[in-house]
Amino acid sequence: MKLWEKGYNLNKIIEKFTVGNDYLLDQRLVRYDVALNTTHAEMLLNLGYLNRGEFEKINACLKNILELDKKGNFNLELKDEDVHTKIENYLTKELGSTGKKIHFAKSRNDQVLTDIRMYTKDELKEIIELVSELKKSLKRLSKQNIVMPGYTHIQKAMPSSIKLWSESFMEALDNDLNLIKAAYTLNDQCPLGTGAGYGLPVKIDRAFLAKKLGFSKLQKNPIYTQNSRGKIELFTLNSINQVMLDINKISNDLLLFSMQEFGFFEIPKEFCTGSSIMPQKKNPDVLELLRAKTNLFASYQFSMQSIIENLPSGYNRDLQLTKNILMEGIDLAKECLSAINLVVRDLKVNKGNCEKAMTKELYATEEAYKLVKKGIPFRDAYKEIAKKIK
Repeated sequence: MKLWEKGYNLNKIIEKFTVGNDYLLDQRLVRYDVALNTTHAEMLLNLGYLNRGEFEKINACLKNILELDKKGNFNLELKDEDVHTKIENYLTKELGSTGKKIHFAKSRNDQVLTDIRMYTKDELKEIIELVSELKKSLKRLSKQNIVMPGYTHIQKAMPSSIKLWSESFMEALDNDLNLIKAAYTLNDQCPLGTGAGYGLPVKIDRAFLAKKLGFSKLQKNPIYTQNSRGKIELFTLNSINQVMLDINKISNDLLLFSMQEFGFFEIPKEFCTGSSIMPQKKNPDVLELLRAKTNLFASYQFSMQSIIENLPSGYNRDLQLTKNILMEGIDLAKECLSAINLVVRDLKVNKGNCEKAMTKELYATEEAYKLVKKGIPFRDAYKEIAKKIK
């Protein structure tokens, strides 16, 4: 039975269209919705809306749902619409009128927001771990005391090193982590108890709900709680995109510097594919796909912003589509981070090729500075060195 059931049958085509793939996405949210309902039931017990016996039955039933889900036996279907309906119908089927009490003092609107926030917090923790692992791989790489050319305009410019190159991305990732942690903080606000966006005509203990579910603070204004859906997800994607930009640049650099014409880096053969026609080829497809997928990630940000723009205050069904965008974006980011971690971890540096590329013109600025130390104005020193190189 649908939670909004009013005695008529919904057109099947419209049902499929409005539900979309939400019931499939919500399979990921089962454990979060179980935790939410368990906490909510405990609050209802504390406030006298459930007696101890009713609470124990609901709690036991919710634990059973969790076990079924772990075994792959709690599968959502199109008719369920979402995880909230599936769980409430299960409770009602097993417990009768007691199960029907679980939805008191909450809406699917604040419920889904709470599930998504808990899901996002866990996913951001994983992303932080993956970024930290990439930093460690770069740090190991930076310990190789090897010089290499530095480039501007894709032309040799000044001396650089493996250390300088590696540490540039380590510093960039530090900045990225600050933004991701800010996104975590935004997600660490509990929406539960704000109902459909205008509060509830009954007193509940929102502070208890927030603390029990692991949130550090409450979202207070119920209208903004709904207005923040999509907005906080957008900031989350924006923060992750900073990492994706760095992965893109690492991939570009490695593609360039692993070319035979450079040969500064060597991608392990286990990470390379081959050609169906050219026997000699070892293709760094992983880096090319990383470059493409990090660009693809930007489309999730655009899609998220496009959906939430031009909406009036309060809940609008448009917001249902933000869930898929958020989840796909997070999945893509974790996939890319896992791949680049492997590449950087096992990357080989060819010291001989790096040193061979250190030609004289790279030291032109240094030579000009030597003349400045002798009392020659920099602009004159610049011209003198330029003439010699010419």
